[in-house]
Order: sequence, then structure tokens, then C-alpha cells
Amino acid sequence: MNSCILIRVLAGKGSPALEAVKKLPEVKSAHLVLGRYDIVALAEAPTYEGLSTLATKVNAIPDTKSTETLIEA
Repeated sequence: MNSCILIRVLAGKGSPALEAVKKLPEVKSAHLVLGRYDIVALAEAPTYEGLSTLATKVNAIPDTKSTETLIEA
């Protein structure tokens, strides 16, 4: 399953959060962006449960404020 994870981070913490996101093996690419979200990550997992686990990992990154995961059906 493919997904797009939209991530908001604490002010001034975009680069450290981006590096942490890129270390997750399910994340295929991640970029700093401008607008409502600070980071957009494209990820892949074999199951919905795998994506749910990934979302939990991203939310556990210390500089993360919130996330929204868009799943490709």
C-alpha cells in the first residue's frame, strides 16, 4: 500500500525531523515543503496495519506536532 504522510513540526525543527523521517525504512522519499505542512513523505507498506504502525512511528518523532496520512486505495 502506498501513502502520503503530511507532517507538521515544531518551529525551526524541519531539518532534524526530516532526517528522522528519512531513516524509516518504509519511507521512499521525504521533502521539506511550504504551506500548512512542513514535510511530505511518500511511504510504502504491505498492509494497512503496516501503514498504521508507520504513522505511529512518525508521530513519535520528538519534533513532530501532527500528521495526516493519505492512503492510496
